Amino acid sequence: MNNNLVNKELDPILESKVTGNVATLTLNRPNKFNALSEEMLAELQTALSEIGKDGSIAVVILNARGRAFCAGHDLRQMRENHAEDYYRTLFDTCSTMMQTIRNIPQPVIASVQGLATAAGCQLVATCDLAVAAHTAQFAVSGINLGLFCSTPSVALSRSINSKRALEMLLTGDFIDAETAVEYGLINHSIEADQLDEFTKNLANKIASKPKSARTVGKSLFYAQQSKNLNDAYQYAARVMANNMMDAETLEAVDNFLNKKPLKPSNSD
Repeated sequence: MNNNLVNKELDPILESKVTGNVATLTLNRPNKFNALSEEMLAELQTALSEIGKDGSIAVVILNARGRAFCAGHDLRQMRENHAEDYYRTLFDTCSTMMQTIRNIPQPVIASVQGLATAAGCQLVATCDLAVAAHTAQFAVSGINLGLFCSTPSVALSRSINSKRALEMLLTGDFIDAETAVEYGLINHSIEADQLDEFTKNLANKIASKPKSARTVGKSLFYAQQSKNLNDAYQYAARVMANNMMDAETLEAVDNFLNKKPLKPSNSD
């Protein structure tokens, strides 16, 4: 994958780097609060699609520069293109990108250093895991402008309790990082100066696990959620039986039974 994705601004609006088997995507429009413009959505879609096809990458970190993680859609750009067809295309494009995060085999970790509002909060809710600085804040505040955060509500309502999600959507109120942990929107609230190191350690821990289990696990986790209890168990049993046939899994099980140390995964 390209280390510097081409864009129309002087600096890359999305930066990409790979360290070992961990890819980091960095939103880089700090002066625009990392808003999800058409260009940003296109860059994210391209980068995520490339990563999804790259078997050497185990985990993705999504972070940002500046005071905001992501302030949602680019309202100025939206206002300059006032047409229903434009808005439908924009929101469809964003929804496709959000679903790509879920559909690629690699776990995606949001590392939230600042404000995450509207579609930015949706982005956090969509990522498989999320870590935030104590100072980060979250809101789906479109309702304050008369615009209900409809597409963010899809991710939010699948990430946290429905009553808490609807309260956030109907009030537009901000919640802090500790509350976001309580709600289940993020996994951890960390001191700001420790956020990067904590996120990298979490990514490396996940990346060290056997590739077969990581990739099967992410796909299985989301697929079973849409099934009823009986179907979910049947589906999970089939997936687990297939997983047990994997050579890497069998080697790890044999090592465990023979009291040999488990090896970090080197299959990426």
